[in-house]
Amino acid sequence: MTLRFNDVTQHYGRNQVLHGVNFELGQGVIGLLGPNGAGKSTLMRTMATVMPPRGGCVEINGTPVTDERIARQARSQIGYLPQEFGYDPGMRVIDFVEYAAWLRGISGSRLQQVTEKALETVDLTEKTGVRMSKLSGGQRRRAGIAWAIVGDPSIIILDEPTVGLDPEQRIHFRSILKTIRNATVVLSTHLTDDVEAVCDRVLVLNAGKITYDGGVPELAARGHAGLPGETALERAYMDLLPRAERSA
Repeated sequence: MTLRFNDVTQHYGRNQVLHGVNFELGQGVIGLLGPNGAGKSTLMRTMATVMPPRGGCVEINGTPVTDERIARQARSQIGYLPQEFGYDPGMRVIDFVEYAAWLRGISGSRLQQVTEKALETVDLTEKTGVRMSKLSGGQRRRAGIAWAIVGDPSIIILDEPTVGLDPEQRIHFRSILKTIRNATVVLSTHLTDDVEAVCDRVLVLNAGKITYDGGVPELAARGHAGLPGETALERAYMDLLPRAERSA
């Protein structure tokens, strides 16, 4: 499965958010870094076919997504976790994740099988019968991750998935990502250590434009000691941002 952006632009009202974005993503874990307001969430909503591009074209597995019918077909292979995701507070955890599998066209005996597998992966097996409203923030975030990965979609898009997770849970989340190698996984985060730990490639987005697209070691190698930051990768990332963003 491939995900390609061809000169994609995106707007909110009259404000242009994405400016001629181009890339092609294949299998592996791709980190997406960028400051607040860079357009990361808009980029991910466009990837997930939630927002049709204002200009340019999104292609999924070589097929341009040009209408809602094609977008619906594409979504059956996309697992998308927004930073703020909705849920029915009275819905049980197992029903929440099972509904995601059903939306991807999974039915019959396989529906229960893939749901239980996703919940086991995020360590929520003992919470299957609990209402979503009764979960802690970290548990709810893990339920969201299960929603995104259930049924092994070919494209998994995760917007700040480690928000609300404690250090132990973040380490477990990284271990989950390391097992997903037959999919295109896009991980938006502010945490360069997550990118360094699990990503094969990193995109840096600033002011709606891609300012870096390449390997994580190659980016880290640019982070010389004279730059602000605690690690080489953090220093290199900060050096890609305008001076105003560095001091914000």
